[in-house]
Amino acid sequence: MITEIDKNTALVLIDLQMLIVQLPLAHPIEKVLESSAKLVAAFREAKLPVVIVNVNPTGSAASKTRKDNAPRGGAAPGADWLDITPEIKVEADDIRITKTTWGAFYQTALHQELQKKGITQIVLAGVATSIGVEGTARSANELGYNIAFASDAMTDMFADAHDNSFKYIFPRLGEVGTTDEVIAKLGEK
Repeated sequence: MITEIDKNTALVLIDLQMLIVQLPLAHPIEKVLESSAKLVAAFREAKLPVVIVNVNPTGSAASKTRKDNAPRGGAAPGADWLDITPEIKVEADDIRITKTTWGAFYQTALHQELQKKGITQIVLAGVATSIGVEGTARSANELGYNIAFASDAMTDMFADAHDNSFKYIFPRLGEVGTTDEVIAKLGEK
């Protein structure tokens, strides 16, 4: 349940890009994109920052021991694989972050951009729940941000990984609610 949204809150959308949304996912991506687009509209209406994060793992030096042998989906990169899905209307004043690892804070300007705007809380949504979203949430927690998770604006490749994040991890890092609950609390700020 979402009890409060800070007046200085940013929406952070994780990896809603062409390659990622084509993966076999545990929940219908159409619903995730619809909920994410609702959040974007509400944040823009409230004049709050929207952060659009995509991942480009090519050339990442984060781990020399990483092995790409974990089970995963089978979408092949195309020319548009880094592009944000058309359902998410990117605007010029959005904060754009390209990450090379799971979390959006590691070796990016995300923390600095949020600090410049006086942000104290982030609302997280995107794909994959247990990877990009959870990785970003863990770093946000360590950096002192309040966190809200939009439960119907996320999915994962694996239902059990998604459920683990929501059952065990997210309640320890922040508050969990639906898109409509987040938007209702936004209206109270």
